[in-house]
Amino acid sequence: MTLARRSVLRGSTVAAGVVAGAAAPAPATAEPADGTGPDERTLTPLLQRQPHRLGTPAVSGVHLQFGTDPATEMTVSWLSPQSVRRPQVRFGPPDGGAGSAVDAETVTYRDALSKEEVYVHHARLTGLRPDTTYLYSAGHAGAAPDTGSFTTAPRGRTAFTFTSFGDQGAPNLRRDVHWPEGSGTPSPSGRFPLYTSSQAGTAASADIVAAVERVGPLFNLVNGDLCYASAAGVFHENRVATWADWFISNSRSTRLRPWMPCVGNAENEAGNGPVGAAAYQAYYALPASSASSDPETRGLWYAFTVGAVRFLSLANDDVAIQDTGDTYVRGYSGGAQRRWLERELKAARHSREIDWIVICMHHPMISSSRSGSGSDLGVRSAWGPLFDAYGVDLVLGGHEHYYERSLPVRGTLPNDARTPVPTQTRTDVADTGRGTVHLTIGGGGNFATTQDDLFQEAKGRVVVELTKEQEGRHRKPLWFIEDTPWRAFQDRQHTHGFAAFDVDPGDAREGRTRMRVTYYTFDGPHGDLTPVDSVTLERPRGDAHR
Repeated sequence: MTLARRSVLRGSTVAAGVVAGAAAPAPATAEPADGTGPDERTLTPLLQRQPHRLGTPAVSGVHLQFGTDPATEMTVSWLSPQSVRRPQVRFGPPDGGAGSAVDAETVTYRDALSKEEVYVHHARLTGLRPDTTYLYSAGHAGAAPDTGSFTTAPRGRTAFTFTSFGDQGAPNLRRDVHWPEGSGTPSPSGRFPLYTSSQAGTAASADIVAAVERVGPLFNLVNGDLCYASAAGVFHENRVATWADWFISNSRSTRLRPWMPCVGNAENEAGNGPVGAAAYQAYYALPASSASSDPETRGLWYAFTVGAVRFLSLANDDVAIQDTGDTYVRGYSGGAQRRWLERELKAARHSREIDWIVICMHHPMISSSRSGSGSDLGVRSAWGPLFDAYGVDLVLGGHEHYYERSLPVRGTLPNDARTPVPTQTRTDVADTGRGTVHLTIGGGGNFATTQDDLFQEAKGRVVVELTKEQEGRHRKPLWFIEDTPWRAFQDRQHTHGFAAFDVDPGDAREGRTRMRVTYYTFDGPHGDLTPVDSVTLERPRGDAHR
């Protein structure tokens, strides 16, 4: 277990005691002369609780995001259903002290369907020390503060662990009877039918939170289709409630470590902004991107560095051919995202400080799905040449609700699908200096799992264009059936899972670095883990032979 992971777990333990109301060890205090009790001026303000005023919205859905420099910046965010006064975060080291206070910025949006206004509060903490654990409390006037801890990213080449999955769904925290249309019986709320949050989630959508905590990563990547609020809109449920359920359930982990997202087709919500992303953009304050300063695309693609790994989060709806969102928005960036991506990849690959380049995106470039969306030619055409030219090591995706891993690939076959070409045949060790490894990790909790709907033979299908025919609300795709020489491993058994990545920087004498990848399935509310697949990735270090 890495040093960074140990520090996260240490901070998590401290915070857990605070959250549960169990007093963390406080400094010894003397009784005042009048015998009225301990002098509270000697207590750590970060650990103090204040009573909640009736009528004041509670602090809920606390979640962390790295700033542009994860070693020195962290953003603490939370939700409220109405405006509040003086949103603020106090933070400091676990060993006590008054800490520092940072005012939060409040961002709002009004959901186009329910007309509810949502308030999200973001406190940006800067000037932090690398690889350091902090305690914090988040709150606003009249509300009992909520507490947590976090560990900043390490600086330079060092070991750390991160995790990844996509397609989670929200566990329904307000499940109730859906009264059938025409029954003549009103719902308990007097509405017909009763509005609840999206039904896309399952028990696994909640259990995966405990499973991630069993690993205790420095951070987690969510590969798109976060809570499926757009599906709630389709089925006359409540999009705002769906987001709230997702954040409230996930805050068991997101209050302790960042869950860094990418935007998927399910984050496209009709009526919520020009490309349907207003909710996603309000809930997150993500690392700055020079190409996404436009309010329409703010936060939809971004990059950050942890240790010697450069992470890039992409918005695949901009280039994907398939029509799977609430609205069809392909091409909305006008090429700005691709230009940004090429600049980022070029800078990362030419940097002596960067070893690994990891992409987080939603629609996959590899898939053996027989009846699902499969791979997408638009994504292959837009991103594939850049991944090859600048030696991207690892691509993490979702969209298809199962787990699959490719061999390292580089270049394409001369066919209509641009089928990726494998560069080696070993399945236990992959040299990403010779090709990119793709993982489809779409079993984060969604009910519509597809592990039993894969081609038995080495085949896949690729969306190559849209027809004029409609399938429900969407245009029907046209597929190309391809051979899949890139296939390395598929999980055809387990419905849900996530991957953990242990980064080993190696040493300058050997000049190579490694990343151990383990895919886990999990079971139950305590997140019992079972390893399903493992592979060791390796490549030359960025400072080798230069």
